[in-house]
Amino acid sequence: MSNRMFQLSPLALALSTLFISQVHAQENDSNEHAMEEVVVTASYSKSLKKAVDLKRENIGFSDSIVASDIADFPEQNLAEALQRMPGVTIERNKGLGQKVNVRSLPSDFTFVSINNLATASGSGGRDVEFDIFASEIIQSVTVKKSPTAADEEGGIAGSVDINTARPFDYNERKIVVSLEGAYNEISEETDPKLALLASDTFGDWGALASFAYSERTNRSDSNSGIDFRPISRWLEKTGSSQFQADQTAEVLERDAGIIINDRFDDDETSRVVFLNKVGDRAYLTEQEKWGATLSLQYKPNSNFSLTLDGLVGNFDDHEDEYDAAAYTASSISSLEEVHAYDNTTLSEYGITVITDADYAATQHELLSKENSNNTDYQQYSLTMDSLLGQWDIYGVIGYSGAQKTSENTNLKHTAYRATRSRYTSTGAETLSSDNAESFDMYNTPEAYLFDYNEVNIEDISDDKYAAQLDFSRQLNLAYLPSLSSIQFGARYTDKSKERNYGSNRVTGPTAGDSSWVGTRTLADSQLTSISELVSGGEYLPEISSKVDWSQVSNSYARNELRYDGFTVDFEPDQFYQVKEKTSAIYAMADFSFHIGKMPATLNAGVRYIDTEVISSGYHQIQGSDGTTSYTSAPISKSGNYTDLLPSINFSLDLSDNLVLRAAASETLIRPALTDIAYKRTVSLSEFKYRDGNPDLQPTYADQWEMGLEWYLEKGGLLAISYFEKEIKGVVRESLTGVVNDVTKYNDNGSIDGVYDFDIYQKVNAEGAYDVSGIELIAQIPFGRFHSTLEGFGVNANYTSLDNSLTGSSDLGIPTPAEGLADETYNVTFYYENLNFDARISYNYKDKYVEYIERDIYPVYRDAYGQTDISLGYNINDTIKMTLEGINITDEATKGYTLDSAFPTMYEFSGRRISLGLRAIF
Repeated sequence: MSNRMFQLSPLALALSTLFISQVHAQENDSNEHAMEEVVVTASYSKSLKKAVDLKRENIGFSDSIVASDIADFPEQNLAEALQRMPGVTIERNKGLGQKVNVRSLPSDFTFVSINNLATASGSGGRDVEFDIFASEIIQSVTVKKSPTAADEEGGIAGSVDINTARPFDYNERKIVVSLEGAYNEISEETDPKLALLASDTFGDWGALASFAYSERTNRSDSNSGIDFRPISRWLEKTGSSQFQADQTAEVLERDAGIIINDRFDDDETSRVVFLNKVGDRAYLTEQEKWGATLSLQYKPNSNFSLTLDGLVGNFDDHEDEYDAAAYTASSISSLEEVHAYDNTTLSEYGITVITDADYAATQHELLSKENSNNTDYQQYSLTMDSLLGQWDIYGVIGYSGAQKTSENTNLKHTAYRATRSRYTSTGAETLSSDNAESFDMYNTPEAYLFDYNEVNIEDISDDKYAAQLDFSRQLNLAYLPSLSSIQFGARYTDKSKERNYGSNRVTGPTAGDSSWVGTRTLADSQLTSISELVSGGEYLPEISSKVDWSQVSNSYARNELRYDGFTVDFEPDQFYQVKEKTSAIYAMADFSFHIGKMPATLNAGVRYIDTEVISSGYHQIQGSDGTTSYTSAPISKSGNYTDLLPSINFSLDLSDNLVLRAAASETLIRPALTDIAYKRTVSLSEFKYRDGNPDLQPTYADQWEMGLEWYLEKGGLLAISYFEKEIKGVVRESLTGVVNDVTKYNDNGSIDGVYDFDIYQKVNAEGAYDVSGIELIAQIPFGRFHSTLEGFGVNANYTSLDNSLTGSSDLGIPTPAEGLADETYNVTFYYENLNFDARISYNYKDKYVEYIERDIYPVYRDAYGQTDISLGYNINDTIKMTLEGINITDEATKGYTLDSAFPTMYEFSGRRISLGLRAIF
């Protein structure tokens, strides 16, 4: 267990002082508390109060967001709304929240359900892409951080329970219409957003239908793709390429005083790195999203209800990306001259960085990329709640499915020239070399030769079926009065995910023709300036040295640079199918008793799970003549494991408003589906086979938490909690075997040689890792301090983490786990009265490791803070006008390798301003 003393931010200290200030507030004159309460309908403070009520009612640790009124979720995007919750952060893509991290653990550590059904996703893994859901169709979201035995397993970090609205949630007819227009300042485009909802009850029956539609156009400019490359790139060259190794070694010694003792020692050569690639990228993202719900309820009395819920939607995500990149580490290049190097910043790792150098033959690339993703999702469920005698019976049966199709294209033109690349304060740049003829990489289209036009397609289907039946009963036993209720039940799930992938390249005007390669120039195609390809003006105006350039548009590449009859076939080695069947039974009991005069509740239970996995994939066969083929049908392998997961949740009312909570449980997450896919791929250059591992076991966590919650009038709350998780069985890649005497063939069919190939698989690592942290919550209506502050308030939270969970660096560099941010906080100040409301929110996420470059160098996403505002005015009792601003300070997204002196990206997505009207009838 870590002994770290948490370093609290100014916000954390401010939250702490609010705890103290409340003591003084209690001493205010009682007349101030006797003032007439202002009743505000469909308000932000009302949604906060609902969320606090849910938190107090739940037996374990949880936090909720509730729509302030029907079809009025408090943010534009579901992920963006969740980041306001304690311990919840998001992963952004081009300025938009996409995935959710609970307590900064990876997104696939979180279990997500909608209306008590596990959510299907087209992500290819177990994580859920929240940007596919229209937030207007969501009524409430609860993040559970301590499970009960009744909760479906699958989340070490926690579970996200999403609920849509139902007709009997409301006591009268509701018809809601909202319209909105949103403007992005970089793309200079205005996008529409529409939401409709109608709900009513008819005696014993009720019906609710909703529909939401939105478009989003976003421009992002990014100086990125900048990374480290070990000097072994050239030092290991032999044979006819030996001169590259000799020249690089000579330049290192001459200009930087670096002497390499063993050119084939990875530990030595990986500690001298150079600037591998410099990229300027302009993105235009166009998204179209719609979602609809239908809920039919039969409720003849308070003892029985039957509900049919349906949720369908589509998310169409299209992105044009245009890159101008300089790849210094081309296969024919080498170091020519070192202008500057840094051997002090990373001296603790023994790493020297070549920060400014001339390269003999940099591969300059102009890339036109088109990324299109289309996701259909649907969910249907039938839910029953019934009181039969003294037994409450709950049952649900349902289906959740998602189908995602993707097409990613890359038109590549290259020019080899000697140029100079160097780091800048925000990223990197490429200049003409002093040792060669001047070359403008941005404006010399005749120098760029056609390489290929590549098209990749992917198809993912995700299907989940579930059935659950629960029985519970309230008790009043004379011989055991503390036992207040019992509950038991069973759940069966049947999940399957299938993935297909294929790739093909155009290299000439007909199939099999490669006449364009190395002969057709960029100037032979129609070119368009970047400012026209991605609407909105010049590229990265924030950096004076950056300039516009011209490229082939993606529409031109699609229409003119694909021959008639061009197709892409799925590749057998990329196919996998995973089927997972789970049977679970559980039992738990609630106890109510007193400790002294203080009421206490205790929930204790255990969940037993039996999981069966069948994984299938095609396996590669290499013939004696060097040809490669695959098995005629997928090869399957099964796996099975059982688990027993105990849980306990305890609460003690220290006073009418002060609650002590404690919880302990064992939880699990199942392996990523790509890791258990039973398929083998080969990397000839690395002499490696990579096998899926259907025998992978889950990753487990033993966790406990303790906290204090002080509930204040008018929906106020002060809370503090401390939690620990001991995580075991983390999945790592490991050498698991060797295939001896493998004949390796050259492209022309001749024998290259006979080698031993290593087999790598994902395995469950031995040992355990600790993750611990504290959370602070302050939700304060300021009217409790003085009557002049009525309507003002703050909603703030802070989370700090400490962990021994590490990433894996082949060079032994101490590396935090990917995605873990040490500190996050959110603060929202608000004001509202009968006619007007205003909010300003700030969200902060500390730096975290985004990935580990080449399994050696950790790449960090820099700390990011964003400010958003929201204004609303009630024109009359029916119509409300809203004005919202997202990222109003136009923050940059930044990254770096190991230290901020070595930036990897500098990206802007711009401000977004929206104006809307909302009517309730």
